[in-house]
Amino acid sequence: MIFAAGLGTRLAPLTDNKPKALVEFNGKTMLENAAQKLVEAGCDKLVVNVHHFPEMMKDFIKTHDFGAEVFISDETDMLLETGGGMMKARKYLEDEPHFILYNVDVDSDIDISTMYINHIQSGALATLAVMDRNSTRSLIFDSSMRLCAWKNNITGETKISWKPFNGEGRALAFSGISVASNLIFDLTTETGKFSITDLYLRLAKAELIEGYIHTGRWADLGSVEKIKAAEKRIRNEE
Repeated sequence: MIFAAGLGTRLAPLTDNKPKALVEFNGKTMLENAAQKLVEAGCDKLVVNVHHFPEMMKDFIKTHDFGAEVFISDETDMLLETGGGMMKARKYLEDEPHFILYNVDVDSDIDISTMYINHIQSGALATLAVMDRNSTRSLIFDSSMRLCAWKNNITGETKISWKPFNGEGRALAFSGISVASNLIFDLTTETGKFSITDLYLRLAKAELIEGYIHTGRWADLGSVEKIKAAEKRIRNEE
């Protein structure tokens, strides 16, 4: 599933007349870049949620070949955030034993196939791609890479998932990419609009939610400046 429904307010004025997912990055729309990454990892079915300029998104999806069957999860009436978006798209996802969740506004050279295999072998309910990098917010893991807390590095606010966490652990930044078992649907009691990060933190009290550390290229494409910086980085690599 590609989370593509966001308003993209940080990308204004580019999103004044188009959805965030159709803003171009490195010669293609963010949606095409995300879809290509997932198809290259072996996905033959994609789910895309829409809210901002939904008809433009639907028309774009209908008129482009993504190399996979694409289903639209329509959030026109209400933007549901990542957790709510996943639950809205349940009917498209729950027949798969495991599925990938991918934020449209990130660029990464992460090996999704390896992450997916690692997730299955670990028996985790969900596996979160994380990096050792500076971030305003961190996920905190114990020595076995089990998720145990979240911290806002600016305000100091902390959300503790489970005790015996005592403030110690490895702080890593979430990359906006995760793999989940379809068992997560029956364990989700939240409704409406909610964050998938908060869901992972709640479920980590009783279930294995683990981190998968990756290195290499990663970029947040949430602003015009960040897109330009990420494009420059790619050109330099080439």
